[in-house]
Amino acid sequence: MPEHETAEQRAPHDEVADFLRRRREQIAQRWADVPLFRTVFTVSRDEAVEAGKSVVEALAAVAAAGRAEDAEAAGFGVVREQLTRTAAARSRAGASSAQVSNEVDALRTPVVDLLVADLSAAPAEHVRECSTALTVLMGTLRLVVMESALSEGQALIDRQRLQLLEVATPVIKLWDGIVAVPLIGTLDSARSQVVMETLLEAVVEQHARFAILDITGVPTVDSLVAQHLMKTVAAARLMGAECVVSGIRPAIAQTIVHLGLDLGTVVTRASLADALAYALDQQGTGIVESTPHAAGQR
Repeated sequence: MPEHETAEQRAPHDEVADFLRRRREQIAQRWADVPLFRTVFTVSRDEAVEAGKSVVEALAAVAAAGRAEDAEAAGFGVVREQLTRTAAARSRAGASSAQVSNEVDALRTPVVDLLVADLSAAPAEHVRECSTALTVLMGTLRLVVMESALSEGQALIDRQRLQLLEVATPVIKLWDGIVAVPLIGTLDSARSQVVMETLLEAVVEQHARFAILDITGVPTVDSLVAQHLMKTVAAARLMGAECVVSGIRPAIAQTIVHLGLDLGTVVTRASLADALAYALDQQGTGIVESTPHAAGQR
């Protein structure tokens, strides 16, 4: 700043940017004792201080660019990942979204107090404008943290949902070259896709010649689900396996007929046992039933 330029002549965002850079160490030291940092960085206080410094640097860059109200400002991008991890750590520790939001807001008071003390010799109006600019900047930081936390939370929910779908869609090896997927519950597009992927992976891993889709536990089948089943059958064929659909109950059979769907090219069996017997027979493996008479002759 030129010598003739006074504090009153400086734009508030420039004043705030300069303040943040000059007082980075002091701000980070104060933030290290605020719950958001203290409860996450528990290994050492120095770790919390370093994390605070990186956030202050980001805020200074945003202020210098005059983008205090812009959550997409480049400066925030530098610390967005760190802030997301910090907020996620608090959430995993049991803190609610409101509590995390309040903890981010608690960062504002120490830095505003330090700014006011730093500008004690400046005109009151200038101090007020700078305090307002800093408050806006800290409010945007709060928005960035909450948006990142919500995005991370949704990503976590999506990952857990996919994991549940995979757990709810087990592939069972019934015999050498024969695998089966017993489906239970409602089928939607997402789960149908998981069924196809897990079944095809099992066909490859087990070198299976037959793949059985048992839908005994599926309450209803609509046109979309039926189309997914057909796609799964076709995909299995491309992988060199014959797909058998078992457990088509009367109500589902009627639905398929009413929908006008042609399953003529698909091998179907009434039960999983019948489907297994079919697959064994196709492989040349016979099933011999044990009888009391036969047992007595041994």
